[in-house]
Amino acid sequence: MAPRMPTINNTINSSPRLEKLKAASRKPGEASFFFWDAHFKNDSVKVLPGEYFVHDEDLLITTTLGSCIAACLWDRERKIGGMNHFMLPEGAGDSGRYGSYAMELLINEMMKRGASRITMEAKVFGGGAVISGMNSLNVGERNTKFVIDYLQTERIPIVSKDVMDVYPRKVCFLPGSGKAMVKRLAPTNTDALLAQDRAAAQKAVPVSTGGGSVDLF
Repeated sequence: MAPRMPTINNTINSSPRLEKLKAASRKPGEASFFFWDAHFKNDSVKVLPGEYFVHDEDLLITTTLGSCIAACLWDRERKIGGMNHFMLPEGAGDSGRYGSYAMELLINEMMKRGASRITMEAKVFGGGAVISGMNSLNVGERNTKFVIDYLQTERIPIVSKDVMDVYPRKVCFLPGSGKAMVKRLAPTNTDALLAQDRAAAQKAVPVSTGGGSVDLF
């Protein structure tokens, strides 16, 4: 008789919260790729370009950035947070791929959940010059300037940032506690990011980084 194969327990790859999130209806532009993150051992959602996600528990919100920007907003009193991911400062039409609309989407969704602009703070990531030879378009620099100026106009303080330079980045954000983590990636094996940045650069019309505390992982 052949030996029986061991039963594999897949329950660790899911949870009641994850299943509930997967089953819920999504708003236009709201992230919908939910998964179990084995490294952080937490339910997670990946925010793709043009998307955003807001939550009031420490579900892990993740994204990967080249010249794009992710703004992580957190209401320090109501413990509500969210992240967006935009490719260019401005563009035609209502799309979360453009910074002005992406910031409105994120702020409005947080306010619908009970957050207030008065008690919001921001952490900002991305804007890297990851494509060699395309520095003249300054996509990452323009994205960075846009989000800093936008948040200043909205009087939402930036408490930390990791922006510009030449690195792609992976960002993780916990919206219940406001904790953000960033990992600077090697420029190898980033074909998808480079394709994403080239697409943004093709739409771009040519026309300083700072401190704060950010956790590395």
